[in-house]
Amino acid sequence: MTELLERPDEPTLFSTHLPGRDGEAPGATKPPQTRRNLSTLHRDDVIRLLGALAAGICTAAWLFTQVMPLRGAVGFVAISFVLFLLYYVVLVAMDDGGPAMKDKVASVFAHAIAMLLFAALACVIIFTFARAFDALVNLNFWTTDLSAAGPIDPLDKGGILHAMVGTLIMITIALAISIPLGVLTAVFLSEVPGPFARLVRTVVEAMTALPSIVAGLFIYATWIVAFGMGQSGFAASLAMTIMMLPIIIRAADVVLRLVPGNLKEAALAMGASQWRTVWHVVLPTTRSGLTTAIILGTARGIGETSPVLLTAGYTTYMNHNPFEGPMVSLPLATFNLVRSPEPNQVARGFGAAAVLMLLVLFLFVVARVIGGRGPGQLSPRQAARRQRQSRSDVIRFAAREGHVLLDPRAHRSTRRRR
Repeated sequence: MTELLERPDEPTLFSTHLPGRDGEAPGATKPPQTRRNLSTLHRDDVIRLLGALAAGICTAAWLFTQVMPLRGAVGFVAISFVLFLLYYVVLVAMDDGGPAMKDKVASVFAHAIAMLLFAALACVIIFTFARAFDALVNLNFWTTDLSAAGPIDPLDKGGILHAMVGTLIMITIALAISIPLGVLTAVFLSEVPGPFARLVRTVVEAMTALPSIVAGLFIYATWIVAFGMGQSGFAASLAMTIMMLPIIIRAADVVLRLVPGNLKEAALAMGASQWRTVWHVVLPTTRSGLTTAIILGTARGIGETSPVLLTAGYTTYMNHNPFEGPMVSLPLATFNLVRSPEPNQVARGFGAAAVLMLLVLFLFVVARVIGGRGPGQLSPRQAARRQRQSRSDVIRFAAREGHVLLDPRAHRSTRRRR
């Protein structure tokens, strides 16, 4: 108190700040703080990125050539990436600090990881299509099978049409079995909780990591050996179904549990039953997510090789009957062709792999077109159908209450006939 009386002109700083107590006027206003723009890439940021990248590459090259006995492109890229991040952290810390530095470093790290993954994917695709180019440019590669082509025959003979047809037949049968079973099981797990549902969910999660060879051995032991049905495309479809079901069920269950509870409560409050609520509210709301679940299951099943090898066999002939005779798929054709020492057979194998990529991309595009719209987004045809249904409901309700309400389209058609 004495110190305060001795120095009345100096403002006293307290641990708790209140307007007017620390020497500032009660009505004084501080200038507004400017928000830092984190989305714009400035010139200094570009200079830091390029400098850190150049320093990381040069340091890695110096380490590989002068200091340590290191070799290999993968190791060089990994060390360059780590050094790039270290240099970038140092450069950013020289100018910025705190949240700004953390944000920039995290953003650069995330973008760098994404670019590395994209580069790896691009390398795989470019390498596959480069090795398959000599086979893909021949028309016979798309329109014939390998029944008349030997290992040493040129690439203008033979093709993989039989593998493409076999893959489409197998995946179609597998989807026809796995989609209803998977979606119904996911609905059961989401809508009917209980001890049995928890058991089913545990089994499904365990089957997600099931090796594909085990599924192939199971179908081989039951369908082929025990029942004596022989190797066929249908047996391979059953093995694919075992691999696809856990993926579809698990992903669909997660999507169905994300549906807001107030939507279900509103439908139940209107008098709808539980299963009518599921059919008219839950499933339309999660259509896009269910499509993603089906896409994931399709990607798992269409690329399997060992189950098809055990259950469908291998053939160079076209077979349209999935219930009789061996049937080959694109992954199995790729596996058998690339093992050959003949360059033409290897080119055919890489061509089959490239066609498999294109086929998967086509199926994904079709699936996204079918289920790409979100909840409440209707196509023109669906909107017209909803309008017709609403118009018929209005007429039906008016007739029930004793009012006369004509459909405008029916009234116009009656005047035309007159």
